[in-house]
Amino acid sequence: MKDLLPELCDQFEDQVSVVEPMFANFGAKECFSGQIVTLKCYEDNSKVRELVAQDGNGKVLVVDGGGSLRCALLGDMLAEKAASNGWQGIIIYGCIRDVNAIGEINLGVQALATHPMKTKKRGLGDINLEVQFGGVTFVPGQFVYADNNGVLVAPHALLLNLPSQ
Repeated sequence: MKDLLPELCDQFEDQVSVVEPMFANFGAKECFSGQIVTLKCYEDNSKVRELVAQDGNGKVLVVDGGGSLRCALLGDMLAEKAASNGWQGIIIYGCIRDVNAIGEINLGVQALATHPMKTKKRGLGDINLEVQFGGVTFVPGQFVYADNNGVLVAPHALLLNLPSQ
């Protein structure tokens, strides 16, 4: 099968916004997509824990961690909880940890980098606000697509029109 994002860009060039290249793919699910749920937090993953405990069927959690490289906003326990609650993936503008374990979990995970330190738990963060990073605005309810080629955002679900073989 062809790579998803190049196909989407070819067919929907005027409808998609491509995030600047910055993310690495860490999850077992290398290609994922879904409706955007946003979280804005900084060095505190309390709200990540809260959101992954909810039903995430057909959704992708987009976390604006302010680009912090000082601690991890996601570890294996929260990734496992997200997968068990149906989340398609998590995109983190920040760091993750437990990368070997996360690589075995059926969840899409993209992040800037890895860091072994956990966050402080202060209960801070804002859910479902528009967030911006990588030259793109992530709007709750819109759609995000991710694979090894990158990340893109579209205002609605995109269906590929692939020729039959």
